[in-house]
Amino acid sequence: MTVLLPKDVERERTEVVRSPSPRRYRWSTLDNKVSPYLFVAPFFVLFGTVGLFPLLYTAYVSLFDWELGADERTFVGLGNFRTLLEDDQFWNALFNTFSIFLLSSAPQVVVAVVLAALLSGNLRARTTWRMGVLLPYVASLVALAIIFGNLFGPQYGLVNEVLSIVGIPPIDWQAETFGSHIAIASMVNWRWTGYNALIVLAAMLAIPRDLYEAAVVDGAGPVRQFFSITLPMLKPTLIFVIVTSTIGGLQIFTEPKLFDPSAGSGGGAEHQYQTVVLYLYQSAFQQFDLGYAAAIAWTLFLIVIGVAGLNFWLTRRAVR
Repeated sequence: MTVLLPKDVERERTEVVRSPSPRRYRWSTLDNKVSPYLFVAPFFVLFGTVGLFPLLYTAYVSLFDWELGADERTFVGLGNFRTLLEDDQFWNALFNTFSIFLLSSAPQVVVAVVLAALLSGNLRARTTWRMGVLLPYVASLVALAIIFGNLFGPQYGLVNEVLSIVGIPPIDWQAETFGSHIAIASMVNWRWTGYNALIVLAAMLAIPRDLYEAAVVDGAGPVRQFFSITLPMLKPTLIFVIVTSTIGGLQIFTEPKLFDPSAGSGGGAEHQYQTVVLYLYQSAFQQFDLGYAAAIAWTLFLIVIGVAGLNFWLTRRAVR
């Protein structure tokens, strides 16, 4: 057993409370300040490489008469954008895009919230039901397009067969503008409603149960609890779902491209369901007009930012 003298105790106490050297202190301070930026840097490097640079380069290409494979590139400034504003086909594609977007995104969010509320209840085999709503998202989009193309077939489609039972004449879903928009929107809703429902469900399950218990004590019923507690607490999640649905809905491409394979390049024989992204694809890779396609891309980018910001503002004011 070692006995420490008072001088030894004082020496150990001095060594314990002794401050680090200035050099070591500077390295520690620098590490605390720099380390967080180093951890998030890989994401921003990747984003700048595959996201920001193509976006800026597309803006540069939109200022030229840029034909794919041509040696000469003529600077036209905002000429492509002026031509775009006078292009009737672009305005038709923009109308189709907004029509399909409204028919898909609005019902999609409402049904997702209702479905999440049902899945949050006391159900048997809850995990099975919750995983089941995600199956349409997991399925191949090409397979879904083939199935829905047959369901909305003009002659032998199941939808027309059901409508004929209630006395409604057959509808040519692929030739009519509004009918094709409903068919494509149904395809989008079928694929994405369950995905959004699980996001809303996760937010619902995170709401403290004490709030509902207090509401029951105050005499609030299930409907009053849903509108006074659940919806206000879901506001951040609903904003996320609505903004992402807006971005995805205005960039819809695969569904109208695969809806009617007999239509050739997609969009219908009379461009009745041609969307902006589909028009962009046709301009770039079928007509080889890269400058004009870049102008379409940047115009759509500004439209998406504007509509997403508007939906963000409306959602914050509506859900309180």
